[in-house]
Amino acid sequence: MEVWLWDRRFTAVWFNFPFMELVKHTNLKTVEEAKEYLKSLGYKDIYLWSDAPNTHYDWHTHNFDEVRLVIKGEILIGTEEGEFLLKAGDMMVVPKGTRHWAKVGPEGVSYLCGSKY
Repeated sequence: MEVWLWDRRFTAVWFNFPFMELVKHTNLKTVEEAKEYLKSLGYKDIYLWSDAPNTHYDWHTHNFDEVRLVIKGEILIGTEEGEFLLKAGDMMVVPKGTRHWAKVGPEGVSYLCGSKY
């Protein structure tokens, strides 16, 4: 899988590692299509969330698998394995217990959230 990561200097670098199966690009065009897709994958409690430009979430974990599917804007999600820049159409699964953080891009971001318990 092809994914662009950002190093500590915020320089784009391309990597192709097996753990990057956490990230997938979709061709979904509407929020409704994206919600149906996430439901078909078994996600529950699906909702649309928006963050203001440059919002930051510090390191944290969840006691469930979570998914983020970006509708508009960009968000950088960091894990102990690396950093993943998600843009419109990109989806990332963060498995239960995975330490991660997030930083929203300069234009803000809107994304669907879902959980697997």
